Amino acid sequence: MKQFRTLLPVPALAALSACAHQVASSVEPQAPGFLLGLWHGFIFPVAWVLSLFVPDIAIYAVPNNGGWYDFGYFIGIVFLGVGARKSHVVYKTRVIRR
Repeated sequence: MKQFRTLLPVPALAALSACAHQVASSVEPQAPGFLLGLWHGFIFPVAWVLSLFVPDIAIYAVPNNGGWYDFGYFIGIVFLGVGARKSHVVYKTRVIRR
């Protein structure tokens, strides 16, 4: 029951985040795409710390070309950046009894 209460706001937050969109008129042909999204996702931890102290540094490029930038950003964070680090290793051992 406690786990259910913890997960209850997740669908509401997902639905709310689906309402966000980018104005099409702000996207320019030279707007950051997949490769810059990949790079920005990879350097996210450094950019985030610097953005706390330097107002000209942001962790996300706006405007960007939309879905491809977001996909690159996701790949950069999850597979190359912060999410790629192992937190712990689980070893399974088998006990043989005679």
